[in-house]
Amino acid sequence: MGTMGLALPWKARISSVPRERGTRVEPSEHFAGGPNPAAVDAQGEDAALAAACRSGDLRAYERLYAMHGARMKNLARNLLGNPTDAEDAVQETFLKVHRSVASFRGQSSFVTWTYRILINTCYDARRSRLRKKEVANEDSEESPGLEPRAPGAHPALRLALRRALAKLTQHQRDVFLLYEVEGFRHAEIAGMLEMTETASKNTLFQAKKNLRQMLEPPRSSAAEAR
Repeated sequence: MGTMGLALPWKARISSVPRERGTRVEPSEHFAGGPNPAAVDAQGEDAALAAACRSGDLRAYERLYAMHGARMKNLARNLLGNPTDAEDAVQETFLKVHRSVASFRGQSSFVTWTYRILINTCYDARRSRLRKKEVANEDSEESPGLEPRAPGAHPALRLALRRALAKLTQHQRDVFLLYEVEGFRHAEIAGMLEMTETASKNTLFQAKKNLRQMLEPPRSSAAEAR
């Protein structure tokens, strides 16, 4: 598909616009006895975006895609392993948001609700792919194609990390990807995966522990004797 013009049910195509900086949902924080102004602004924009989408305003969907489309595609690619399936998952997510926006009740932020739909869509795609036995190489297909934060990371290190991630449980792998690769906060991850913040933190801790055990080179007997 390249840059995505979504085949949505309305007669408009959403243009691909780079995500704006500073648009992520901020958790509630208090400084000097008052709310964080950035958090208040983000919450207000989130509520306005939800209301506009619910009313059928096409510009609101364009705004949602402009803010989060690129990040959604990157997350879907990491969860599904290839860009084609990621494009399909994001498109399906926007269709689902459009169809079910009337059911949004504001129990989480609208953006978090949208990402939850995306993650569940990716889960459905993975299950469908496995049922149909379309995965030719489990290592390459199911391992997230992530890029480590260090841009100059050695290819062998990236491959080792991908293989180690594939050995984590699905829950551990997804929390690790959302936090370490995509940069979401635990409050956001909790809303996306329908878990508590404490559970998200504990899952990340266990994922890192398991990765360290798999990636650290074994100690030589000479080193252990010292």
